[in-house]
Amino acid sequence: MADRLTPEQRSWNMSRIRGKNTKPELLVRRLLHSKGYRYRLHGRAGNSRLPGRPDLVFAGRRKVIFINGCFWHFHDCRVGQHAPKTNATFWEAKRTRTKSRDADQCQQLKAAGWEVLTVWECELKDGSALEAHLVKFLDAPQTGAR
Repeated sequence: MADRLTPEQRSWNMSRIRGKNTKPELLVRRLLHSKGYRYRLHGRAGNSRLPGRPDLVFAGRRKVIFINGCFWHFHDCRVGQHAPKTNATFWEAKRTRTKSRDADQCQQLKAAGWEVLTVWECELKDGSALEAHLVKFLDAPQTGAR
């Protein structure tokens, strides 16, 4: 098969995938900034780092937002359920660990009094629904004790 990548090519491709400042993250950031919301980036709340390094931190509101890629975080949409055919065992284990780690980090944040919202890449297609969802989350009163 001519379309298969060598391990070196695959490694090079994988090294180019970013974890910060991704297109989905930038889209959400621009949307929220245009609505007047201000936030800190990548898990900073004052001088400390939060578990899981949330993409957006609203310290005054005690709320955080994660912006997750459907494939990488094993979302239940069509893209998230796609199973790679090459090295399938490795990818299944890696994605399962990521999903488990996400759940642990959300639990740690909630235990510390933070409210957590996960925005999935597939949700970005409907801009008005996304905007309504984000505004509802951010404007809702804080429910957890500090």
